[in-house]
Amino acid sequence: MKKSKKFAKNHKKTTASESIQAFSFSLGDPTPMLDRADILNYFESVLMHDKYYEPPISFNSLAKLRGASTHHESAIDVKKNILLSTIKTTDLLSYTQLEKFVQDFLFFGNAYLQVQRNKLGEPLKVTAPLAKYVRVGVEQGKYYQVVNGVDDYEFPDDSIFHLYQPDLNQEVYGIPSYLGALQSLLLNESATLFRRKYYVNGAHAGSIIYVNDAGIGKDEGEQIKEQLQQAKGKGNFKNLFVHAPAGKDGGIKVIPLSDAVGKDEFLNIKNTSRDDILAAHRVPPQLMGIIPTNTGGFGDVEKAAKVFFINEIKLLQRRLKEINTWLGREVISFEEYELLESKDDKKK
Repeated sequence: MKKSKKFAKNHKKTTASESIQAFSFSLGDPTPMLDRADILNYFESVLMHDKYYEPPISFNSLAKLRGASTHHESAIDVKKNILLSTIKTTDLLSYTQLEKFVQDFLFFGNAYLQVQRNKLGEPLKVTAPLAKYVRVGVEQGKYYQVVNGVDDYEFPDDSIFHLYQPDLNQEVYGIPSYLGALQSLLLNESATLFRRKYYVNGAHAGSIIYVNDAGIGKDEGEQIKEQLQQAKGKGNFKNLFVHAPAGKDGGIKVIPLSDAVGKDEFLNIKNTSRDDILAAHRVPPQLMGIIPTNTGGFGDVEKAAKVFFINEIKLLQRRLKEINTWLGREVISFEEYELLESKDDKKK
């Protein structure tokens, strides 16, 4: 309180011509991929149109979340790549279409296949329409592709296979298993955006520079102001030199308003939110290229991969076998995961 009164008293003594104009530093407004109002458009019941049901969560928002966090995208890619590495397919279902199907299932909790048949009813080709735009019809067996929210295309009857992750509140659409980590995912993104805005802006002072030295007049004050403004943008963290031969101790004071670097706990936020994301996906961190910060590391990567495959990928393989049941023929089959093969099998 004493320092504040002294500051006000000295400030009143300076004339208008001798005063230094105050200028502020702004970090700008970060632009996240999802607004808070768009995070969870989740309802207990599915909204119904004349022809089809609306999903209980915005697929458009989930698609935007793909690039919101490296850990989120990487965890899904790890699951997809390990699963695809064990799958053998036929000409009926191309590998590209199968990858689209698996990716949709992991991201949206829903995936679709469309079969094209000849006049005898035999399958000719199987493709994977994008789950983001497919809607389940009100009438049993009907499916629609909604392009822009208005125009829709009706798929031929009994031509769509729908694989989904079950939900507790409804049985029309599936729900991805990582929903519990959405808040942590968005917090991770917000922390990164804030730090990026902080460095791009280049105004790292975050302080009031108070000059109370008779040797520094208006012209010198303008020069200091100009030099500080030039420190923004590229080449930031510049040094500022002030020469005042007749100056006195304490003539120039820097009063910090906030220390964004030290107080935003950037690393703690990133690490904690990362752990939440990995827990939701149940992917070992060593499979995602994450560097351990502790001396002990994450443990044996091969053992972690084996446990992960048995606990997670095996189940996905069983779910994908439903495609064979739907078509009435074996379209996909599975090889043994290389890390689980015995030494004798590898020699063969």
